[in-house]
Amino acid sequence: MGPANLIATVGSARSLRGEVVLPGDKSISHRALMLGAIAGGESRVRGLSAGADVASTASCLRSLGVEIEDRRIAGRGMTGLRAAPGPLDCGNSGTTMRLLAGLLSAQPFESELTGDESLGKRPMDRVVEPLRRMGARASWPPLRVGGGDGLQGIEYQAPVASAQVKSSLLLAGMYAGGTTEVVEPVATRDHTERMLRAMGASIQAMDRRVRISHTENLAPIDIDVPRDVSAASFWLVAAGLIPGSRVRMPGVGLNPTRTGFLELLRRSGFIVVASADPEAAGEPVGTIEVGPASELRPFDIDATTAAAMIDELPVLAVAATQLPGTSTVRGARELRVKESDRIAAMAEALTAMGADVTAQEDGWVIRGPRHLEGATVDSRGDHRIAMAMAVAAVMADGDTEIEGAECVDISYPGFWDQLDALRRGHEPAC
Repeated sequence: MGPANLIATVGSARSLRGEVVLPGDKSISHRALMLGAIAGGESRVRGLSAGADVASTASCLRSLGVEIEDRRIAGRGMTGLRAAPGPLDCGNSGTTMRLLAGLLSAQPFESELTGDESLGKRPMDRVVEPLRRMGARASWPPLRVGGGDGLQGIEYQAPVASAQVKSSLLLAGMYAGGTTEVVEPVATRDHTERMLRAMGASIQAMDRRVRISHTENLAPIDIDVPRDVSAASFWLVAAGLIPGSRVRMPGVGLNPTRTGFLELLRRSGFIVVASADPEAAGEPVGTIEVGPASELRPFDIDATTAAAMIDELPVLAVAATQLPGTSTVRGARELRVKESDRIAAMAEALTAMGADVTAQEDGWVIRGPRHLEGATVDSRGDHRIAMAMAVAAVMADGDTEIEGAECVDISYPGFWDQLDALRRGHEPAC
């Protein structure tokens, strides 16, 4: 990841121009590795995210006996995983820990899942409680699962909208007797459902209700992982707000459960154009282009909308500082329990740069437009905070120092190099 507590100094940009090859979608990468690991044959997966989170998933699977080399995953079948020689280190990745908890809860051996200090503070009881209801042996902290007598399907009314929890229960549900059904308060991203369907699992999705039946075998997959639309969000906001900018991003995943962010930007006056490419493992893919926005308008995000764009909310807070009027984000309490308290972190950093931000328990009230000035800000070791503040920095006067800048490697290695390339107008920025 580079030296600890790296400080990135970012100055204002006259424009951002070029083509960016984004990292592979992080959410899809995790799932491709896990489902490929239990498929009945060899999977080929190209374009996996090179971030530290996905590397944590790959490392854990190798400890469970899965051979992963380059683009090849040697699936061990539904019952072929073996006990790891020690605790499985999930690093900073909540997705790794929660999804593996579901998969490993059905195994005849016990597994312990650990992580860094930040991950250790995140709420894992969200998966432990429903897994116990399915008959799994599961406890937290530390997170231990598996080694029980078998699982039974349940209907679970999820109290919190979480694609990670939903996916964890679907993975467990493949091993359970009968049917497992998850009902969400708000529909969340459906990458797990799409990939399971493409691999032959018996799964049905209806509005906020997803049902899976016992599965004997998964077919291997052969896919090019779409580029990460959440990573695109930083360039969409920056290029949309800096005059003279134009950025093109090919091969981006355009799953409808992930594109609410694009629609919100368009409603706020951003000029975003997306064209369709061939699908990948049931996932729509396309090329996105963005240029300077016009007739900017504030936004009002409620709980339903917030759940659909939870990862993009930090950079949306940056955008709101430049929109005329008052923008609000409500129903995003989940931001309090991410890699950092993102509500507090963004309010603190943007206020230091001159923004008018009021932190609420479940979001922000942001009044704009406000002139931003360079300042020293703390990423709190959170990759999305660091990248969101880099976007604020290129719109501010003077230099901004972002502490803990190395954390971007969690999801977006090469982010700082791509930012430099876009500032220089180089094409492509890879």
